[in-house]
Amino acid sequence: MFNPFKRAPRAPDMTTENDPQSPPAADDAAPGIGGGNGHASAEAPILAEGVDLSNLAGLAGLAPEPSAEQKLAELQAKHTEVSDAYLRAKAEVENVRRRSEEEVAKARKFAIESFAESLLPVKDSLEAAIAIPDATVEQMLEGVHATLRQLTQALERNKVVVVAPPVGTKFDPHQHQAISVVPAEQDPNTVVSVLQKGYLIADRVLRPALVIVAAAK
Repeated sequence: MFNPFKRAPRAPDMTTENDPQSPPAADDAAPGIGGGNGHASAEAPILAEGVDLSNLAGLAGLAPEPSAEQKLAELQAKHTEVSDAYLRAKAEVENVRRRSEEEVAKARKFAIESFAESLLPVKDSLEAAIAIPDATVEQMLEGVHATLRQLTQALERNKVVVVAPPVGTKFDPHQHQAISVVPAEQDPNTVVSVLQKGYLIADRVLRPALVIVAAAK
């Protein structure tokens, strides 16, 4: 009896069956790429000949190890930099030393320039006094006092200070020189009189004052 709902059998595919050019079935796939059993091959992949392995570190994110030539070039560059810095520092030190020597030589050569300049007016006054042939005693005395004031001012400008201790001052061996010791109606070891003034230059004794000192009672 004919059944209208019965499915007719599928006709064979004539385009692939018995076709020698058709691709192989999935089960016939090459081993190692997903063989017929559906599992990946356990064998490690083989690299082809001529593959450069030096870039593997770079591909993995690691810095490549510098070669011996690169290390030598870096050391030579550092050596050159240090040598240049040393030469510059040495030249600078030599320049400072030479300038210092020149300044010291100039200071020694012109140390009394200011002092000599301050004495020129004193010389001018003495020459002016000599140029007056008929000067009276009063005029000569007045000129001497004026010249003495000029000389005193010149000494003071150059820090030359007079040491003239008043009577009764305690004897100072650093600034005074005792010529004699005499009995006196004052404290012992004090100045009785000054025979010659002394002088200091910048707190240094240029010449001690010659004094007479009172003897002990």
